[in-house]
Amino acid sequence: MATATDLSQSRFISKTLTHSLNQNLFSKKSNFPFKLTKKNSPKPLSLKAVISQQNPATTTAQEITQFKHCFTKSKDGFLCCENLKVQEIMENVEKRPFYLYSKPQITRNVEAYKDALQGLNSIIGYAIKANNNLKILEHLRGLGCSAVLVSGNELRLALRAGFDPTRCIFNGNGKLLEDLVLAAQEGVFVNVDSEFDLENIVAAARIAGKKVNVLLRINPDVDPQVHPYVATGNKNSKFGIRNEKLQWFLDAVKAHHDELKLVGAHCHLGSTITKVDIFRDAAVLMINYIDEIRAQGFEIDYLNIGGGLGIDYYHSGAVLPTPRDLIDTVRELVLSRDLNLIIEPGRSLIANTCCLVNRVTGVKTNGTKNFVVIDGSMAELIRPSLYDAYQHIELVSPASPKAEVSTFDVVGPVCESADFLGKDRELPTPAKGAGLVVHDAGAYCMSMASTYNLKMRPPEYWVEDDGTVSKIRHGETFEGHIRFFEGL
Repeated sequence: MATATDLSQSRFISKTLTHSLNQNLFSKKSNFPFKLTKKNSPKPLSLKAVISQQNPATTTAQEITQFKHCFTKSKDGFLCCENLKVQEIMENVEKRPFYLYSKPQITRNVEAYKDALQGLNSIIGYAIKANNNLKILEHLRGLGCSAVLVSGNELRLALRAGFDPTRCIFNGNGKLLEDLVLAAQEGVFVNVDSEFDLENIVAAARIAGKKVNVLLRINPDVDPQVHPYVATGNKNSKFGIRNEKLQWFLDAVKAHHDELKLVGAHCHLGSTITKVDIFRDAAVLMINYIDEIRAQGFEIDYLNIGGGLGIDYYHSGAVLPTPRDLIDTVRELVLSRDLNLIIEPGRSLIANTCCLVNRVTGVKTNGTKNFVVIDGSMAELIRPSLYDAYQHIELVSPASPKAEVSTFDVVGPVCESADFLGKDRELPTPAKGAGLVVHDAGAYCMSMASTYNLKMRPPEYWVEDDGTVSKIRHGETFEGHIRFFEGL
């Protein structure tokens, strides 16, 4: 957790409460009818690097003082989001698990990438699969991002959010023909992933009557040293073309010059990567391939190095690479070939902007294990169950001085032994109803949520730039579920 800072206590402005908080506050408006204020709080600070604490040997004093993160502890021990007490937010929203974001933190994360990319022609392609909330997408588009898509529906959502399709990239190892037709009609960049994928792209171009700008997704066979489920750039991956097949694809593109224009090369190594020299290793290989492709007469303008930069999930203060660290490893290579650089960040833009807020249902023991049971579960946040991933957990409010500190598994109510949010966590024994958050939940959490055990997907809120709290997604309801079966 970040070091405690001097935060003024946030307060509700009571005169804005025009009716009881027990009434439905969200029937027509997405904004709260009350306003949470950041009394005497400083203006948002410019952030030079937001992924982790910086290496003292390479960080200036100015950059250190400018570091700011949305989730901090107040002097009296309460967890705050942009100086607003999470406890106060909990008391004024629906009594169910919910996702809480910081809109300013999203902005700071994007600005860190934009600062790092200065001097390069570039596209920041946000990976929609990480989090597909429409309001967040609209905000990212307003900040200058484009979108990276892995399905036709993600393309439709990107269009709805106002992204420029001619700056969007369509990835995937099993893209459907009808989705490729839409991509061709809209002028989206399309990555070629296989022989049959190329055939489908050619067919889509003919149906749409438009030439498609394509990049070859080359598997560089670089080990990203991450969980095998999120490694995508080694020889055993289902993604990309084998590098020894490159000539076959070049010949195929030449044979379909009326349908395809080869404009770039693409690779994607994986996710949660914490060593940027791996990106450089891959970029060196990709530059060699680009030289080979250009030697055959192709006008290659784009190098897409994918995404995958990791974050400090453990909140240990580890020195992890920043966007600038990542870009600096490939900068000279990109400039040496006069290329446009495409990057595809997802997790590093959105993960640390959010937490899943839960309430404690109770505490129990089986004689050998202690459990904190909460109302949230693997249905709302599956990463720990799916990847055995670690996400930092803490209580929202200071525990009673009498609360015994013990080691707990934090679990949900879903009828699966795999339903846990964290194992072996040292926590003060929480009271029934206490707030508990799972941090860094902005990426691959809500987007992977389910309705298993008929747990409805939760609502989402964010703290605005002015300190107000807005609802940015309605929670699903049982009544909404029943509507799927009406008229059948």
